[in-house]
Amino acid sequence: MTLRCKKLKPSYIIFICPFDQFGMGRHIYTFENICKEDKSILLKDETTKIFLNAKGTMDDVRPELKAFWDYVAGKKPADPFVDELEAAVKNARKNREWRHEYMTLLMRDQENIEKGMEIGTARGIIETGIDFGLSEEELLRRLQDKLNITIESAKEYLEKFGKQTV
Repeated sequence: MTLRCKKLKPSYIIFICPFDQFGMGRHIYTFENICKEDKSILLKDETTKIFLNAKGTMDDVRPELKAFWDYVAGKKPADPFVDELEAAVKNARKNREWRHEYMTLLMRDQENIEKGMEIGTARGIIETGIDFGLSEEELLRRLQDKLNITIESAKEYLEKFGKQTV
């Protein structure tokens, strides 16, 4: 049996780690897909996974990259690129517009997390209530009490998740 698929373009998955994931002291670990049962068989999907390790101890990268890794690891090496990077970071921290956008995104993310938790809790209340044979009235009351929501919101949840459960 031959599998045919369109040729994929090479892809890279890069992990930047402030720790040594594999404990071998390397700054760079590169992986390609290989058959576990027969190491001579490569998948040849042109996917490469690269783990970049800021805590490497080997002399396996150029000094400029080592200086960058030292910066990522919290050290302040004497290097022109790292000096530029540090200045850019300080400048970004002073930028009010950027900080406002960043905080707005954080707030939106927090709201989405809270909404997701509310939806999950509502669904759990409804599914459990239906399993125990609670009336619609009792389900609505429990939703309002547990989630501190209006009757209209409770009805929306019951409409959405009550039908999925039955």
